[in-house]
Amino acid sequence: MRKACKIIIVGILFLLVPVFSMAGSITGSIQGFNCVTLGKVCPIGKEDPVAASENVFVLLVDASKGDYYFISNVDRAVLARHLNTQVTVDGDVNSKWKAINATDITKAGKKVWSIAMQNEINKDIYGGPGM
Repeated sequence: MRKACKIIIVGILFLLVPVFSMAGSITGSIQGFNCVTLGKVCPIGKEDPVAASENVFVLLVDASKGDYYFISNVDRAVLARHLNTQVTVDGDVNSKWKAINATDITKAGKKVWSIAMQNEINKDIYGGPGM
């Protein structure tokens, strides 16, 4: 009887643990959040004014559906450098919250950001890892 109760309790606890994210790779273009929510693509050729006025950048996957993901662990300055460009973001994808905890960002097959690169920069500047 005690063994059956333990199994039931463990089973219930396992079901209560939310499992929303899974490793994946998503390709899209980096866009300003305001542009995306207004249903517009950031004006090409005017990246500097858009980057200056936007506080948040997202990965726009499908403009016709307004499908986008926040990249939660990458600084806005890094994302602003790749405004209006096609990138692939690898990491933990949380489809419920439309967010990606990125591990790598590649552009045209070349890695432009990774956690390892960020940690190396933090080590050079601050003397230790930042993440």
